[in-house]
Amino acid sequence: MSFTREDFESLHASASDPWGYESRWYEARKRALSLAMLGRPRYRNAFEPGCSIGVLSGALAARCDSLLCWDISSRAVEAARCRLADHPHVRLECRDIAVAWPDSTFDLIVFSEVGYYLDRDSLDCVLANLQRTLSEDGELLACHWRHPIDKGSLQADDVHRQVQERLPLTHLMHYLDADMRLDLWARNGRSVARRDGLL
Repeated sequence: MSFTREDFESLHASASDPWGYESRWYEARKRALSLAMLGRPRYRNAFEPGCSIGVLSGALAARCDSLLCWDISSRAVEAARCRLADHPHVRLECRDIAVAWPDSTFDLIVFSEVGYYLDRDSLDCVLANLQRTLSEDGELLACHWRHPIDKGSLQADDVHRQVQERLPLTHLMHYLDADMRLDLWARNGRSVARRDGLL
């Protein structure tokens, strides 16, 4: 990785909410867009790598029977654990996706704001794991900041292009503005309207 565990521990030691998840409208808006892009109202088993302090995790928890959240920072995981204490169906673990991946199968993987912290080899490994663990009815939501990241070897468009080119998934939805990019892919290419019987 271009970034180390120590980098993220230092960030979380310097501020309780280093990215302003709770204070910035940008983050609240991005969270609302992410949730609105999901193709189903509810999921059986979801995975959110890079959960940070668990703000998006709390919103996902309301739509998932089971939610696994990982972050590389132990400080972030402890903050998320406090935030999500009333959600017994949420599991939090301090893990690095560049070197580990859960064995479960997921019908939702939320790949938000983590791709550009990986180097290209690590991203290749993560994409292989995404492909291996996404269920037959699974969805993959990716969301990334489009501006340059200090020390980052990848940018949002690089990450999303790799997902599009490398994974045999149907691209269902896309949102782009000057600051962020969101994409939703699925194994099953049926639209929301078709699944709801409108077509």
